Amino acid sequence: MRTISRHSGIEVIDQDECLRLLADEEIGRVAVVIGATPMILPVNYALDGEAIVFRTMPGSRLDVGQGHAAFEVDTFDKAHRAGWSVLVTGHLEGLSWYQAKDMRRVQELSVTPWAGGERNLWLRLRPSFITGRIVRGSAPTEDVVVPETS
Repeated sequence: MRTISRHSGIEVIDQDECLRLLADEEIGRVAVVIGATPMILPVNYALDGEAIVFRTMPGSRLDVGQGHAAFEVDTFDKAHRAGWSVLVTGHLEGLSWYQAKDMRRVQELSVTPWAGGERNLWLRLRPSFITGRIVRGSAPTEDVVVPETS
């Protein structure tokens, strides 16, 4: 059963539906804090169970931003004022060759970065919280202009 806000009409999506939506997409945004500066960066990703995995370069902003992080994926239909979003918060960590079983499994996932350069560092966001929302919306009503009569 879905929960719908009486005030906004926004539906809260359960975790299973959030995971299904995450599995259907391949591009999302990772939010990290570097120093005192929040940064949000797009990534190609895949799901490994409930964890989100992606590749980057050693020394990149995402590599430096390991620790508390958030991930978001969404889709919107402007014409119908509808859409959904899924938010995952948790801990971002690097996968090392010492975690051989995990490394073999994630390398079999289809994560091919669109950006150039060698991206051989695998990062994993271990979720502590997964939530999602749907706005069902409807087509906007068009303003009708009535010509003046004399």
